[in-house]
Amino acid sequence: MSHRTRLIAALDTASLSQAQHWADSLKNDVDAIKLGLEFTYACGLDAVKTVSKGHNLFLDLKLHDIPHTVASGLSALAPLRPALTTIHASGGTEMIARSREALERAFPNGSERPKLLAVTVLTSMNAAGLLEIGVNVTPEEQVLRLGKLAIKAGADGLICSAHELEPLRNILGDAPVLVVPGIRPAGSAADDQKRIMTPAQAARSGADWIVVGRPITKAADPVQAARAIMEELASA
Repeated sequence: MSHRTRLIAALDTASLSQAQHWADSLKNDVDAIKLGLEFTYACGLDAVKTVSKGHNLFLDLKLHDIPHTVASGLSALAPLRPALTTIHASGGTEMIARSREALERAFPNGSERPKLLAVTVLTSMNAAGLLEIGVNVTPEEQVLRLGKLAIKAGADGLICSAHELEPLRNILGDAPVLVVPGIRPAGSAADDQKRIMTPAQAARSGADWIVVGRPITKAADPVQAARAIMEELASA
């Protein structure tokens, strides 16, 4: 079966009505929607459940705390039934392993368990940003280090930039789910992203999912913008 890269639309807003409008409009033109910190903190978990109804949900809260707290947090989020959810790989082996165990307890049949994705290096970070926080290696080196750790500890996949896709596939193989934010169609503004690629480039490099926010939601016609990206992915 040929690989198909899937599209997640990031609905980054503090407005329930705006998120609902985007979700309704894009229902037939994206593979999933992402609801993250901004929306969840502003509108609450009941709103997440409402807006994501009928969609595959990427719940992107990037949990990072002591192992018990993160595991308990994931247990509390389990009723939302996200398809994908995130923690930080930099939380370490025990935090990742306890997170996986918590989701397995919440979904004992296995098939409905959310994919546990570990964030490696944020796509807003570059080498200078890493050095500022005491990490004296390149973004790629740090992504590979954290990626290997996370998968070994029990994560199903990783959040990474498109620039690390091929190196990660080379060392981890095809099994891990690789989800790539920081995707910008040709001609789009980079905004605050630093390590970016086009949808077609990410697809050819082995992304399972790409995450696109402002190029869709800020477009004059978000539906047409999403359809253009889906067509680009299909032809990649």
